Amino acid sequence: MLNVSKAVRVAGLLLTGTLGTAGAQASAPSTPPAPAHAVSAATTRTVSSVAVEVSGTVKGQIVSCPKSLKVSPAAVCLYVQNTPASLRPLIRGKLGTRALGDWKTSGQASSLLVASTASGPAGAAVLMAPLSERETLLIVDAVQAPTAARPAPPAGVVKGQPYVLGRDLVGVVSVTSLGGGKYRLTRSGEAPLTVTVGQKTAQLGSGNVELPLAPATDGQQLIFPLAGLRALGCTLTPTSGNITVACGTASVGLKPIVF
Repeated sequence: MLNVSKAVRVAGLLLTGTLGTAGAQASAPSTPPAPAHAVSAATTRTVSSVAVEVSGTVKGQIVSCPKSLKVSPAAVCLYVQNTPASLRPLIRGKLGTRALGDWKTSGQASSLLVASTASGPAGAAVLMAPLSERETLLIVDAVQAPTAARPAPPAGVVKGQPYVLGRDLVGVVSVTSLGGGKYRLTRSGEAPLTVTVGQKTAQLGSGNVELPLAPATDGQQLIFPLAGLRALGCTLTPTSGNITVACGTASVGLKPIVF
């Protein structure tokens, strides 16, 4: 028989590339997700459950995972006296509907995603690499959930700068859409401020003023630079992480938006 410890190290090298370059299969079906390094108790239970099922099916022997692999603390490594080609259908059949898709291969290594529940998202992955002509290393580990992409900020906003929505100013400043990207901001007893999306120059009464930043819009409402409210004679006072906007005798507390 092949020296198990040495063979496991060899298989670890084969699997390193599979783990290191993997992404979320939910968003890229041809690529398995990378193992998670910090896993929840529920995910650990999923990994353990899958490892028990797989081990019983393939009659695997638990061994230490190769140090070259960046697996999570929940990972279980199994030494099996059989070929990957023989093991793949056995494992796929045992997992049934919990197996997500089919085996994916990368060189000599292959991987299969497993759902956390009968109809849930991927919670574990089974990876395998040959040790010899008749021996295989299996790894059952947690997988990372795909990260939702953050929506792009509205066009024209400056990252790191505070803005307010027109609706946040109700009670102190009235915001009216004039169409064509123009808005009128008014407060009681003062000249109105007419602004245009994408332009710093605004009209205050019969004259012009320069805003610190150009207003923007999300297609439905005005996104106005917080500091621009000073053009209306409003004052801005920080209060416990929020801002108090006072325009004459009226005031409102709000939390600015920073993109």
